[in-house]
Amino acid sequence: MAVHRSNFPNIEAELFLAYGGMETDLLFNRGIDLPGFASYPLLETDKGRALLKEYFAEMIALGRETGVGIILESPTWVANRDRGAVIGYAPEKIMQLNQQAVALMSEVRLDRGDVPTVISANIGPRDDAYAPSEQMSSDEAERYHSEQISALAETDVDVVSGYTLAYSAEAIGIVRAARRFGLPVVIAFTVETNGKLPTGATLETAISEVDDATEGYTAYFMINCAHPDHFEQVLADGPWMQRVKGIVANASRCSHAELDEAEKLDDGDPIELGNQLSQIRRRFPHIRVLGGCCGTDMRHMEQIAKASTAPSV
Repeated sequence: MAVHRSNFPNIEAELFLAYGGMETDLLFNRGIDLPGFASYPLLETDKGRALLKEYFAEMIALGRETGVGIILESPTWVANRDRGAVIGYAPEKIMQLNQQAVALMSEVRLDRGDVPTVISANIGPRDDAYAPSEQMSSDEAERYHSEQISALAETDVDVVSGYTLAYSAEAIGIVRAARRFGLPVVIAFTVETNGKLPTGATLETAISEVDDATEGYTAYFMINCAHPDHFEQVLADGPWMQRVKGIVANASRCSHAELDEAEKLDDGDPIELGNQLSQIRRRFPHIRVLGGCCGTDMRHMEQIAKASTAPSV
């Protein structure tokens, strides 16, 4: 059953950890081929399911060790119709795998979830996250993402999280679809090295556009798939910033274009990343979710947890 769907995000935990860097870890550190950068094909083999369970179990163990809550992100970031077709998956099969991903996460939570553990269905963009060739209207985005979200609504998922979004209209569509199917929703925008979305909009503008178009239905907003150096300078006190309650950061300072061309993993400095994120949270204590995206692994997550739960000096 969905444990936190009815009360999300009002869950008793001061801090949650979220890990969104599994794909780069699988690809570069474990040598696992990921066509289309998709991890959901792992659900089709015993070995793949065991590997996914290992990631989820490690996150819960870290939460137990450090006394924080955990948001488990499903391996479904590109599990939508268009992205699946590129690697040979029919829409019906992709929707089944979306549901199987949540079922696996629910199983792990039932076995090990003795800390606050949220199951998040990770929804990615329809097109390239960094340089979308075409932008949908909000109505088009709602129709498109409803297929995946409707399948997820039948599972134990607690929240739908739209990750690595590059423009507000797609985010609006995801929010409207989630609302139509009775699911809480989180929106995570990605930014370039100048702190702006790939389409040139500011975070303030994008967040305001989404809230204005959806009556503020989004539970909260996040920034993901960027290094703190890329956006820290644009974070400022104001109503829009109060809506930003999560940061899931890259380990690398490289731009998106540089990351796309990289043949080696840039895993940055785990200690430095942990300290940077904890400093941002001290500056904005309403931020409740911290985590790692591209280039991160459990070393980074451990340092993020350690730095963010250390007593202030």
